[in-house]
Amino acid sequence: MFIGHFGVGLAAKKIDSKPSLGTLFIASQFIDLLWPVFLLFGLEKVQIEPGNTAMTPLNFISYPYSHSLFGVLVWAVLLGGLYYILKKNFKTSLLLGLLVISHWTLDLFTHRPDLQLLPWSDFKMGFGLWNSVALTIIVEGFIFILGAYFYLSATKSKNKKGSYGAWSLLIFLVLIYVRNVFGTPPTDTNALAIVGMFQWLLVAWAYWIDRNRKASIE
Repeated sequence: MFIGHFGVGLAAKKIDSKPSLGTLFIASQFIDLLWPVFLLFGLEKVQIEPGNTAMTPLNFISYPYSHSLFGVLVWAVLLGGLYYILKKNFKTSLLLGLLVISHWTLDLFTHRPDLQLLPWSDFKMGFGLWNSVALTIIVEGFIFILGAYFYLSATKSKNKKGSYGAWSLLIFLVLIYVRNVFGTPPTDTNALAIVGMFQWLLVAWAYWIDRNRKASIE
């Protein structure tokens, strides 16, 4: 899942207008922001196997630190706790922690059984939505469209940059998604990890957009 996670981050702005969209994106994509780093350092492993599922050629052999349920719960507490230390806002801290957990929950439905519950256990889960391209696009597209609607209805532009920036980000995310679904597989795992690091540019983009938008009701 890709734009579905961003959709959840967008929708969270409707729940709490205080954190920046960039912060919400960090939380909803947190474990996928960690994963490329762990991959580059050899702490986690993936293989490129076209046909592994209908939706993705990636065989996630091992990612116990970023994607096990136990690991995700730890990251959720750490991120939410750090935000609380910095901002003293329990509501937002709780929301950020839940967004981290939401990523694993959505992955549980899409992945084949490759998600560990515990880093030291071989028991893995996954309901395999990725075995159907059509169903995956429908489900993920619905989450993204709903999230975009909630974000756009919860905020309004201060200027043209806020309007053009938001719409260009939404369109760009869709274009990346189409490229991921219908494009050629990555050439090697290092290239995959490096491309994954570029997600931080989307986070920075979201911070810039939110500086040019404000809550619809203040």
